[in-house]
Amino acid sequence: MSLTPEQVQIIKATVPVVQEHGTTITTVFYENMLREHPELNTVFNTTHQVTGHQARALAGALYAYAANIDNLDALTSSIKLITHRHASLYIQPDDYKIVGEYLLAAMKQVLGDACTPDILNAWTAAYWQLANILINKEADLYCQSEDWTDWREFRIVKKVPESDDITSFYLAPVDGKKPLPTFRPGQYISVRVYVPGLKYPQPRQYSLSDMPRSDYYRISVKKEPALNPAAPGAETHPGYVSNVLHDLKNEGDVIEISHPFGDFYLSDDDMRHPVVLLSAGVGLTPLLSMLNTLISRPSHPERKIHFIHGARRASARAFKDHVRSLADKHENLKVTFFASSPAQHEQRGIDFHRDGRVDLQKLDWKEDLFLDDPQTEFYICGPAPFMTKMFKSLEERGVDSSRIKMELFGAGGVPHDVQKGDLSLARDNVKLGQSVLIAALGAGLGFAIYRKHAEGKLSWSSSISLWSAAVGAIAVSLLS
Repeated sequence: MSLTPEQVQIIKATVPVVQEHGTTITTVFYENMLREHPELNTVFNTTHQVTGHQARALAGALYAYAANIDNLDALTSSIKLITHRHASLYIQPDDYKIVGEYLLAAMKQVLGDACTPDILNAWTAAYWQLANILINKEADLYCQSEDWTDWREFRIVKKVPESDDITSFYLAPVDGKKPLPTFRPGQYISVRVYVPGLKYPQPRQYSLSDMPRSDYYRISVKKEPALNPAAPGAETHPGYVSNVLHDLKNEGDVIEISHPFGDFYLSDDDMRHPVVLLSAGVGLTPLLSMLNTLISRPSHPERKIHFIHGARRASARAFKDHVRSLADKHENLKVTFFASSPAQHEQRGIDFHRDGRVDLQKLDWKEDLFLDDPQTEFYICGPAPFMTKMFKSLEERGVDSSRIKMELFGAGGVPHDVQKGDLSLARDNVKLGQSVLIAALGAGLGFAIYRKHAEGKLSWSSSISLWSAAVGAIAVSLLS
C-alpha cells in the first residue's frame, strides 16, 4: 500500500500532534498489545518496558517518520540495519499485523475525534508502506540462511572468564550439524534464554568474538549491573539475560541462538591497506573477531593493524593476554591499551600504555593511525559518547566517513548517511553524542544507551536529517 500525495500531506500535517501526544500513544500501544498478546513478551525487551524508554523511543521515531515521510529513498542503509536485526529475532509478517493493529488503535484511542478517518487511513498506508519493504527484505535474508530459519539449540561447551565482568561462552550445535554457517567478522547472533524472574524467555544480541570456526561460535558477555533506581520508572534489578548467562548457565547447558546477522563487519580481510580497530569496554568483542581473522591471513603479513582499547584497569580488560601474544608474534600488529583508572600496582608500559580514556590526540597521526595512507579503515565499537568522540576526532583529521565503520553495543551499526547528518546538526545546537544516539534509536538500536541519556532535552525538530528514524517507527516497536 503506497501513499497518495494527499496522504503524504496529511502525515506531514500531523507532525505537531505526534510531537505532543507521541509518548502517550506509544505507552498505550505497548500496554494494550502486551496485555492482549502476552506471548510477545518473549520478543520485546522487558527492561525497556519497565523503564518506559521503549515507548519514548518509539514516540520519537513516529515524529521523525512523519517529518520525513517523503524522504524514503534515503533509507537504504537503515533498512539493511533493521532487517538484519529483525531476522536475528525471526520476526514474521504476522508480527507486523499485530503491531500495526495496536499502534493505529492507540492513535485513535488517545486522539479521539481528532483522529479522523482520513488521518487514520493515511497512517495505515504509511505503516504498511514501510512494513512491506521490511518484510520483503527479511524474506531475502531468511532465504540466505541455509535453512536455518528459527531458533536453534546450542550447548555451552566451554565457559571462560575473561575479565572482572566479561565471560566467554563457546557454543556448539546440539544437533551436531557441522560445519557451522560462516559469518563476516563483526557480526552477531541473537541469544534466547528463559528468565526465571520473568517466567518467559528473553532475547539479546551478542557480537561473535572469534574468527569464523566450523565447530563452534563464541560470544563474550558483560554482566550488566542493576539499573539506576533514580531513572524514571526503573526498578532495581540486573540485566536479565547477561546475568542468567553468568550466574545460571554452565558448561553442558543448552541455550537457543539465531543464525549470524549484522551489517557491521570487516569489509575485506584479504586487502592490503591498514586497519585501525578502536574499542572501549566490551565493545572490543566484534573487533576481536576482526583481529583474529586478519592475523589468520598469512598472505599479507605486511598489512598494518593497530588494536586500540580502553578499559578502567587491567582486571577489567578482556583478552589482554591473547592480544599481547598476537602482537609478540606478528610485527605488523601494534597494540595500545588505555587505562582510565589503573590500580596502584599497575605499571605503565607493562599493564597499559597510556593513561586516561582513549584519546586519538595522544597518538601519532602516521605511526599510530596510518593517516598517510588514504585507504586506511577505522572500525569503532563502544558506548555512544566514545564513538562520537572517535568519529569527530577522525573527521577533524580529514578522514572521510566512508572509511569509518561504527557499531553500538549489542548489534547493528550506524549508517554513514546518519553519521554525516548527525555531525552537521552541531550547528543546530544538538549535541553530537545525543544526535548519534537518536539516530540509533530511530534505527531501532541502542535502547540501553538511551537509558543513560534520556533525561537530556532533545530537539526533534532539528533532527530532520535522521532519515533512519523513519524505519524506527516500525523497528523500534518490534525490537527488543
